[in-house]
Amino acid sequence: MIRLTNIKLALDHQEHELKQAILTKLAIDDAQLINFTLFKRGYDARKKNQILLIYTLDIETTINEALLEQFKDDNQVKATPDMAYKFVSQAPKNLKNRPVVIGMGPCGLFTGLVLAQMGFNPIVLERGQEVRQRTKDTFGFWRKKILNTESNVQFGEGGAGTFSDGKLYSQVKDRKHYSRKVLHEFVAAGAPEEILYVSKPHIGTFKLVTMVEQMRAKIFELGGEVRFNQRVDKIHFADINDQVEGKKATIEGIEGYQNQQVTGLTLATGEHIETNHIALAIGHSARDTFSMLLDEGIYMQAKPFSVGFRIEHEQSVIDDARFGENAGNEILGAADYKLVHHCSNGRSVYSFCMCPGGTVVAAASEEGRLVTNGMSQYSRHERNANSAIVVGIEPADFVTSEFASDKDYVLAGMEFQRKLEEKAFKVGGENYDAPVQLVGDFLAGRKSGEHGSVIPSYKPGVTYCDLSETLPDYAVAAIREALPAFDKKIKGFAMAQATLTAVETRTSSPIQITRDKVTLQSLNTQGLYPAGEGAGYAGGILSAGIDGIKVAEAIALSIAAEHEAL
Repeated sequence: MIRLTNIKLALDHQEHELKQAILTKLAIDDAQLINFTLFKRGYDARKKNQILLIYTLDIETTINEALLEQFKDDNQVKATPDMAYKFVSQAPKNLKNRPVVIGMGPCGLFTGLVLAQMGFNPIVLERGQEVRQRTKDTFGFWRKKILNTESNVQFGEGGAGTFSDGKLYSQVKDRKHYSRKVLHEFVAAGAPEEILYVSKPHIGTFKLVTMVEQMRAKIFELGGEVRFNQRVDKIHFADINDQVEGKKATIEGIEGYQNQQVTGLTLATGEHIETNHIALAIGHSARDTFSMLLDEGIYMQAKPFSVGFRIEHEQSVIDDARFGENAGNEILGAADYKLVHHCSNGRSVYSFCMCPGGTVVAAASEEGRLVTNGMSQYSRHERNANSAIVVGIEPADFVTSEFASDKDYVLAGMEFQRKLEEKAFKVGGENYDAPVQLVGDFLAGRKSGEHGSVIPSYKPGVTYCDLSETLPDYAVAAIREALPAFDKKIKGFAMAQATLTAVETRTSSPIQITRDKVTLQSLNTQGLYPAGEGAGYAGGILSAGIDGIKVAEAIALSIAAEHEAL
């Protein structure tokens, strides 16, 4: 087939015009066109009153080879790549120890699923509840301020992405087309088929709940196992220096010496599971597990992340600013945005996890600490738009002379997050109400007293205050500079009655559990595969799913090689 890209048509074009555009581009007649299918549809809204739809199409003609030769120098006409997923291995019949996956967010879910599809009968361990009970616990926290520290927005089946906008797009390089595998599995589990072709697909929380259940059932059907309320308290290793020569591992120019081998793990219940292969997909909020891994000698590094606030506008303000007279168009849906500003103090401020037609949600996972996140349903029909407005934080910002030990140094970012969350909890009234301030008051440096036209969506409740108390001075100054700059790109962004809600700290993991760039094993531990957001190798549902597939393949190939050597 032929893949034809960058076909542009008016937003209100007629159906027949798409076919005509194909015939015109390829200079063929109707009889030579056998069929065509839609691969991708996006839009160009730079001129908001002249919005264009942009198509990528897969085309079958009677003269494919001749056209590919004719257009060999045209980057818009290429052979359709083979994007079908191919399994790298199948499990040996005499499999001794089953691989274990720790965590059942998007990364762990796909690691477990792909291992099950290859016959490896994985054991998937999730510290939280199954997704239905987890939803009840989470909504219970939002309504009654009763926090279950093991079942919330961060912990439980489906991971943090379950309570989000359900975005399924990423900027990761994907030469092997793993993203298509992720999207096809989601469609098979009940996602709308449009996620296969729209440029910015999303699902929303309620649809994700059902999909996660279907994928869990598939793991069981294929011989895998999923266990809930199973927190891992210890991973066991054997010293391999006296047995075989340790293997060197490399990442980004750093060489490590793998001097220990995974032999098993112990659960909080006391149960021991023997295994030589563990996928570590723990998510960015498993702080107790980070500490345990560091105590066990797993190689880890502090890494940058971002902190800030959630900003809310009426969705109609964003729609009008982005789409003008086309606001409300069914194909365009609720408008989103992506913004960045480089500040005079050297900081960068950017929008993150934008949720059109959504709500700001309570995302705490520890007592006495307050965290926000954003969420949308598939319809995106809520009144407000929200996104995080965050400032980049470097290890130099949180690693100080007070951190004397290696452990304190590596986990300093985690403690920095905690201090901000504790401050937000205190400013909000110490009852999980969130600190809120109107944008106009924030820019003017005065405390807010009540809401204006934009009603904060955060539950359980809000406390109007001065948000400058909740972030470091350099972060406050950077956001104050960035908001008016963003207003020049999106009219109304810095409107006085927009609201800011504190505090957003879980943008990404504060540490990286460093792994070999080829085998994907820990830099110093054979059989341990750091994966997904918690390990610092993903950022969102799609990239986490992709990383889960890569780790599943790495485990499968390792097990196959070991059995061949026997």
